[in-house]
Amino acid sequence: MCYYNGQVIPADQTIRLKQFEAKIDASQTQNRPLISGFDYGNSLVLKKKPDGEGFDIVSMEWGFIPPYLKTREEVSRMRNGYKDSSGQFKPPMVILNAVGEELLLPKKIFRDAALERRCIVLSTGFYEWQHVYPLNKRTGLPAKTAKKYPYFISLKEQSVFFMAGIWQPWTDRNTGEHVETFAIVTTAANNLLSQIHNSKKRMALILDEDRAYEWLLGNPDEKGIQEIVRFKYPDSKFAFHTIAKDFREQVEPRASFEYAELVPPQVTP
Repeated sequence: MCYYNGQVIPADQTIRLKQFEAKIDASQTQNRPLISGFDYGNSLVLKKKPDGEGFDIVSMEWGFIPPYLKTREEVSRMRNGYKDSSGQFKPPMVILNAVGEELLLPKKIFRDAALERRCIVLSTGFYEWQHVYPLNKRTGLPAKTAKKYPYFISLKEQSVFFMAGIWQPWTDRNTGEHVETFAIVTTAANNLLSQIHNSKKRMALILDEDRAYEWLLGNPDEKGIQEIVRFKYPDSKFAFHTIAKDFREQVEPRASFEYAELVPPQVTP
């Protein structure tokens, strides 16, 4: 799943969707090659203007907060886990991503957002892991524990690209704090990402300009939303390389790092 994204976007960068455009201003300049969703910080997002004519570039908190949560304390318990009255630990519920194929299911917490509050999350590259089970030299059988190889993935011809998202306004009922929160929509992986993110075979729903426009500024019905969710960005458009296993501690997390034992993914033309 897409839990690590990057936004390296200079001031005055123009973001365009067909006839509409907006510029990154100095206060929005980003130099974050690695953003961890688990920090629950802010990211730049495209949000439809109230009149529907174009979009604004805004900062939203990554981590969808369901409207039934009343306070930051409840949000923290959801995100970090907690012990109930019997002392039993309740594991955290991570809502950094939303499964695209399930967005519109009845009573799903994402349904209203998918119908009414779609957004675009900007990206300059994201991170996923490939799981490899090496063969045991004695038995010839795959090991039970996988070795994990991280990759940095971007687009060849688009320095800033579009991930589908949904957003939710939320207000702390004790303090009055108001934020807008989002989740990145995911879909079944294309051929390339099914080889890289081979444990889940999922990927962020990356959209071309036409579909990004329709997702953000169009008025798709439920069938139209489902059609967009099924879109597979072509393998040939991606750039990718392996990176160091400790990339999260590196000054430059995107730096290439080669593993001699690793067979590279095969790209569909």
